[in-house]
Amino acid sequence: MPSLLIADDHPLFRAALRQAARDALGDVELFEADNLDAVLGTLDAQPQVDLVLLDLHMPGNHGLAGLAAVRAQYPGVAVIVVSANDDPRVVRRALDHGAAGYLPKSSGLDELRDAIRTVLACQTWLPAALRATVSRAQSSPGDAALASRLARLSPQQFRVLTLVAEGLLNKQIADRLDVQERTVKAHLSAIFERLEVRNRTQAGVILRELELSDPARQMEG
Repeated sequence: MPSLLIADDHPLFRAALRQAARDALGDVELFEADNLDAVLGTLDAQPQVDLVLLDLHMPGNHGLAGLAAVRAQYPGVAVIVVSANDDPRVVRRALDHGAAGYLPKSSGLDELRDAIRTVLACQTWLPAALRATVSRAQSSPGDAALASRLARLSPQQFRVLTLVAEGLLNKQIADRLDVQERTVKAHLSAIFERLEVRNRTQAGVILRELELSDPARQMEG
């Protein structure tokens, strides 16, 4: 039986995704999360999850950083990005960072079902309306290099990097991860080497390069 994690902070949209998953797959095991920490916690606790439907702008997520986190820490799990942002350049970046599909929030139930079935069949899925423009959108060499470098990090190193980007000090990171401070320092040395940076400031900048504006919030403003 397939196992899916629906990761979105809007209950009504989670309900629509639940219905689409059941319609597409029949018997399916469903989990839900409304922030990025809950996503990563569920993936830790439920290693059988096959697919994550990941909202780009849920709490704790910052654009493509959550996608990068899931792909780095759980490389065997497929991810369909779910977003109100249908800019072809953003879709291209998501695919370059390891998304198996991209689902605009304006999609109908037929597209939701099609996306889930296609990605679980190990194929990439895009809505028909975006395929031509995304194929013309050029990949950024910087994104490809960044995705490659992030993929070198272990799950724990990625967690340390995330906390560095949040501005936490080594002792605070050690407390948060329940490890010794010298372990954090060892992780940082490996992170600097694998990301090809010299210090924690440059390491934090790398994650901030993955941030995206949220169209929904722009409309609210």
